[in-house]
Amino acid sequence: QVQLVESGGGLVQPGGSLRLSCAASGFTFTSYAMFWYRRAPGKQRELVARITTDGVTNYADSVKGRYTISRDNAKSTVYLQMNSLKPDDTAVYYCYAGGVRSYWGQGTQVTVSS
Repeated sequence: QVQLVESGGGLVQPGGSLRLSCAASGFTFTSYAMFWYRRAPGKQRELVARITTDGVTNYADSVKGRYTISRDNAKSTVYLQMNSLKPDDTAVYYCYAGGVRSYWGQGTQVTVSS
């Protein structure tokens, strides 16, 4: 059974940090590029960051320099370190695995507010 389980979301003040985790199981993690998406209220889903099987990373312009995506293949986990958070970062964040097939996590809420 394939699972992507996100954790680490919550409420944080502007300027604060959070680290999201996505634990994968049920498929060959090392064969999949991993992605973080987000959907803010009233907005379309947005690709935030991507990491390839070789560890190459890409970011949306809106988060470049503030977010860092990484993966631990030994733990089948992908992370998203989010620093200097802004209210506009408020969204549900989703983990996505792209490869021969594709899989979505259930999402974790991130709220940036004072």
